[in-house]
Amino acid sequence: MAWASRFRKKLYPTAAGLLMVLGMLWLQFSDVPLLQQTLQRLDSLVYDLRLRAMLPEHYADPRIVIVDIDEKSLQTEGHWPWSRDKLGRLVDKLFAQGAAVVGFDIVFAEPERNSGEAVLQRLGESNNALQALARQLRDYLPLFDNNAAFAGKLAGRNVVLGYIFHSRAEDAVGALPQALRIEPTGRVARLAMPTASSYTGNIEVLQQAARYGGFFSLDPDPDGIIRRAPVVVRHADQLYPSLGLEVARRFLHMEEVTLQTALVGDTEILEGILLGQSAIPTDSAGRIIIPYHGPWGSYRYIPATDVLRDQTADATFDNAIVLVGTTAQGLFDLRATPLQAVYPGVEVHANIITAILDDTFPMEPAWAAGADLVLTLLIGVSLALLFPRLTPLPLVLVTLAVLSAAVVFNFWLWAGEGVVLPLTTQVLLVVLLATFNMAYGFFGEFRSKRQLQGMFGQYVPPQLVQEMSENPDQYGFEGESREMTVLFADIRSFTSISEALSANDLKRMLNHFFTPMTRIIFDNRGTIDKYVGDMVMAFWGAPVEDKQHATHAIAAALEMLREVERLRPEFQAAGFPLIQIGIGINSGIMNVGDMGSEYRRAYTVLGDTVNLGSRLEGTTKYYHVGLVVGEGTQRLAEHDFIYRELDLIRVKGKAQAIRVFQPLCTPGEAPAELLAELQQLSEALASYRAQRWDHAEVLFQELQASHPDVTVYGLYLERIAALRQTPPAAEWDGVYERTEK
Repeated sequence: MAWASRFRKKLYPTAAGLLMVLGMLWLQFSDVPLLQQTLQRLDSLVYDLRLRAMLPEHYADPRIVIVDIDEKSLQTEGHWPWSRDKLGRLVDKLFAQGAAVVGFDIVFAEPERNSGEAVLQRLGESNNALQALARQLRDYLPLFDNNAAFAGKLAGRNVVLGYIFHSRAEDAVGALPQALRIEPTGRVARLAMPTASSYTGNIEVLQQAARYGGFFSLDPDPDGIIRRAPVVVRHADQLYPSLGLEVARRFLHMEEVTLQTALVGDTEILEGILLGQSAIPTDSAGRIIIPYHGPWGSYRYIPATDVLRDQTADATFDNAIVLVGTTAQGLFDLRATPLQAVYPGVEVHANIITAILDDTFPMEPAWAAGADLVLTLLIGVSLALLFPRLTPLPLVLVTLAVLSAAVVFNFWLWAGEGVVLPLTTQVLLVVLLATFNMAYGFFGEFRSKRQLQGMFGQYVPPQLVQEMSENPDQYGFEGESREMTVLFADIRSFTSISEALSANDLKRMLNHFFTPMTRIIFDNRGTIDKYVGDMVMAFWGAPVEDKQHATHAIAAALEMLREVERLRPEFQAAGFPLIQIGIGINSGIMNVGDMGSEYRRAYTVLGDTVNLGSRLEGTTKYYHVGLVVGEGTQRLAEHDFIYRELDLIRVKGKAQAIRVFQPLCTPGEAPAELLAELQQLSEALASYRAQRWDHAEVLFQELQASHPDVTVYGLYLERIAALRQTPPAAEWDGVYERTEK
């Protein structure tokens, strides 16, 4: 049945779509490294696009100033490293101008050599007198100890020194600052988080003087982009703050830090850090999503040399957080970020500090993976069921609508709630389902067109095959009953013609005859049923429904008769005998479909209406006309053609009498004389059927005299003469009994 065929056609893409949904869900939780890396890279790409799309046009945090050891400062003050004395003067000037906290995105892992040592060494290598002087001056060496001098500048001030943690095993360098105080003691050791095995810290004299320290380690994602940063690191069962976290603590004058943890089974994992009222959401490794606020330059940059030479504006550092870092190319603190391939590391820390102060960290909640799973499942199953039932344009529109809704919802969560949810699997699944269904529909349509062409190409005109291909599911070989029109066309006296020609000449003549006849039928939207010897059978109204099937069939028949006249010179030139054809047309309910046996089948029509059409073709010889149509056909196309009523007959094997007609032309082509003739014929037939023989005879005699080429008028005169000799029964209704087929 048609609905079963359509169901099967939708079943395959639906099942394939559901399998794609299951595959995408498996991909989310699979442990195949290559697949996970690919998905992670795609997630990162979507994250970067979303981040750039949601950035404000302009951003500046007046609370944070970056003192930049830039190219200008290096050219003015000399190459790096600068002397600790100069750095001490820098610290003095910053606090003198009102800095609240100074954080160094720099590690001082090596002591600066005492400049006095070099002088004393040179003196010690000279004569005895100078050696004695060197021994006397050695007591003054502390005056030239820049490390101690710099430490003195740091002592008692809100200065945070930077240092580095390492995950690789190597010897520790320098000293660590104090760890965070976490209660109860021993809680950090229970946390399921990575441990830093080593560090590169500041020399002890500086770290002891500064007291405060924060690591500035930044580990990129596998693609080399820095999207996350640790705010705490565990080392030796202690937690240490990052540079950003420690600077914010000093600025806010907060000592207490509280851990937010959760139990997963028997394992305690880190979820966040509370700093006063600010909640810093972290993953289990103590990392945050870096809340970038803008591209390089979103914060105020002051060249370090301008500070040293008192060239800064008043109140530049008033109650400000000052980060001392570098953007100079040769000092290797430029990083790749989602915003730019080259981005200062010191500005990364500035972004973190801003988020801590404003409590505006984006959060990837623990339930993010579950939410992604539910959304992927909901979207995937819905589209897998819907897409196979859509045509291309609605499919594209629905795809765009779903993608837009998913993106808008995801971006709204980011911008409005600060919640970061994955988007990649949802977008991938929608695109994959849409692409598959578009491709399936394309190839399915192509396959359907090929099937339709194979099924109907020899019978149906190309323009109808094209119409059928627009909705191939509506057409098939299933049998059905519908009102249609059938046409039979036969060559007169074909037996004698075939006997006069060789087999090859007969084939050539038939091909020359059937080709234009088929073209005419096709041009009038007909379907060829079969060729049987000299006969062609066609029908209208299937497989494509045609509400004007009767009109199109008559138009084709009249054109076929004209074509036979046009072919006469060609047949004569080719040595073929001149031919005449008879055409019978009938309309009514008939059965149409793929019929036959398992060995041979054909798309054909069957039924009494079809059989009557064949009988009507046979009557054309009796009436000596080229075309006869049944009253069903005449009724359906009554206003499209002018008809000559031929008879009221009962054909062999039928109890029901029918009127038969000869279509002559369209109403616009009918001359006045023809209309007058047909009016007189109507009056004559009425008198004949009322047994008014004298009046009917007079009218038919006048018609025969005026139109001697119309044989039917003479037939009626012969019938009247016979009926006068043998009067009919009283109930006679004027029906002529046809005993021939």
